[in-house]
Amino acid sequence: MKQLPQFDLLRYRTPVILGLVLLSGCAAVGPNYQRPEVSLPPDYSEASNEAVTTTAPVQRDWWRLFHDSTLDRLMEQALSENQDLQMAISRVAEAEALVREAQSAFYPSVNLEAGETRSRSAKTTTSSSSVQNTNLLMLSTAFELDVWGKLRRANEAALAQALATRYARDTVQLSIAGLVSNSYLALRTYDAQLAVTMATIESREGSLDIVRNRVDAGLTSPLDLHQAEGSLAAAKAQLATLRRQRALVEHQLGVLTGDPGLTIAPGDLSHLPVPPVPPPGLPSQLLEARPDIQQAEQELVAANAEIGVAKAAYYPTISLTGTLGTQSPELSNLFTSPANLWSLGWGLVTPVFEGGRISAQVDQVTAHRQQVVANYRKTVQTAFQEVNDALVSLRESANGEQAEAEQVAAAKKALDLAKIRYDAGYSSYLEVLDSERTVNEALLSYIATRQTRLTAAVDLFKALGGGWEGEFAQTATAASS
Repeated sequence: MKQLPQFDLLRYRTPVILGLVLLSGCAAVGPNYQRPEVSLPPDYSEASNEAVTTTAPVQRDWWRLFHDSTLDRLMEQALSENQDLQMAISRVAEAEALVREAQSAFYPSVNLEAGETRSRSAKTTTSSSSVQNTNLLMLSTAFELDVWGKLRRANEAALAQALATRYARDTVQLSIAGLVSNSYLALRTYDAQLAVTMATIESREGSLDIVRNRVDAGLTSPLDLHQAEGSLAAAKAQLATLRRQRALVEHQLGVLTGDPGLTIAPGDLSHLPVPPVPPPGLPSQLLEARPDIQQAEQELVAANAEIGVAKAAYYPTISLTGTLGTQSPELSNLFTSPANLWSLGWGLVTPVFEGGRISAQVDQVTAHRQQVVANYRKTVQTAFQEVNDALVSLRESANGEQAEAEQVAAAKKALDLAKIRYDAGYSSYLEVLDSERTVNEALLSYIATRQTRLTAAVDLFKALGGGWEGEFAQTATAASS
């Protein structure tokens, strides 16, 4: 019987190994990433219909458009001390370490093995017992060839996840900036309302003195005195409520800035300028600056790469192994030529039967990718809605603020006439009280509407992932001017 020729690995090891290495440069299995289509209008329905030829750039420190040094200081403190942001930064460091771990698979692992053993063999009928020494010093290596792109896809997924955590950090930063801005605007709103309320109390105390003198002189009924006292008490109760609400907002700012003992001196909302209005024909491409959209896309890139990792399990795993070292019974002969030893080999492991496990894993990651696609599209659509909501709020609150200012002016004129009529004896004090309440409510409503307008600007900055600047920025006038 003719003997079959045997394969000589030592003779053909070089071309075999080179061939395996070349195979590792083949295209990776699994789908390459393509951005899903999301149907959006070219611009926003609530924006101006005028066209622009250039996209307005995004300003990351958009809060500086308020030109308020206290807000700038609070923002700087929050972005360095806020604990939610510190956790997000730590998650970025964790993700970057995972990337380094994934990239290490591209390099062979090299291990050093050293040791000395002393053993004694059992005594037999034909030989006596003996003691043997073995000294060993060896380098060993193992390397999996990335023939099908499993390692490349895993590295692609790790990189995308690291980018996603960076954008998640930016999302947290943008959210904190919005919270600090809105909380600061609320604080200044309470300051303005407190100033109005204290002025109202001072006015009502003066009115109470006048009414008391008129009652003492028999010119009016004690009913007017009781009504004046009740009106003053109501204003004082309103003052206590506003002080409590201001303190709560101040405490919230303390947590946001990492300074629980934070105190902020009283100020006034009216000195804050209205930020620049958005450019006409605001393009929807500005949404690409939103970190949550970029985060959602990178999560989609990672999910897409995971499909390639799962599909690579269908194919054989090819590994290279090697050892280089010395072994000798005598330590003095460990580095002599006869003690040298080495080995070089390759191995292949391929699935034959696994009961549908691999196909189930592929189906899992494919279904997960569809979920991430839906999340990406929802994130983009929600962002578009938030921009439209902020635009309409910004526009209509500006209209409302103008109307509120007109109401305040009319209410003050009505109060002046009511006082004149009361002093002349043509009307009861109830008419004066009603006019005073109308003025107080109109002033508080005007201040709240102004806050709504400024908050809408903050919401628009957040919705666009930042502010806008450049030739399209238009300086808005203050509501009172």
